[in-house]
Amino acid sequence: MKLVKKRMNPKAKLLLDALVQDGLTVKDAAQKIGYKGPSARVNAHKLLKDPDVHNLYLTEIQKKIGLGAHRALGSVLKLSDNAQSEYVKLEASKDILDRAGFKPVDKSQHLIAGDFNIKIDLS
Repeated sequence: MKLVKKRMNPKAKLLLDALVQDGLTVKDAAQKIGYKGPSARVNAHKLLKDPDVHNLYLTEIQKKIGLGAHRALGSVLKLSDNAQSEYVKLEASKDILDRAGFKPVDKSQHLIAGDFNIKIDLS
C-alpha cells in the first residue's frame, strides 16, 4: 500500500515559517502571509487546525528546540561555574544533575488526624 502525502497549502507553509522561524504571534504571522482585517488571526488558526499542518508545526518546533538546546546547556553550565550568587550556582547544579538522571528521591510524610475507633463484638 502506497501512502499518498497530501500537498500542503502554500499559505500554511508560510504561516509555519513565520511562527517557528521568525517567532511571530499568530496574528502577526497571519498578517505577514497576507491575511487582512480582524479575521486574519481566525483564518490562521483554521490553517493550524488541519492535522497535517499541526503535526508539521509541532515537528518544526521540536527541531528548533533541539537546535537551541546546546546554547541552553551552555548557559546552565556557565551559571553553575561562574554565577555570583551561591543560590544560582546551587540551582544550576541541581538542574544539571536532575537532567543527567541524578534527581534525589522524593520523600513525603503523611499525617492523618482524627479519631479512629474499632469495636469488635464477639457475642
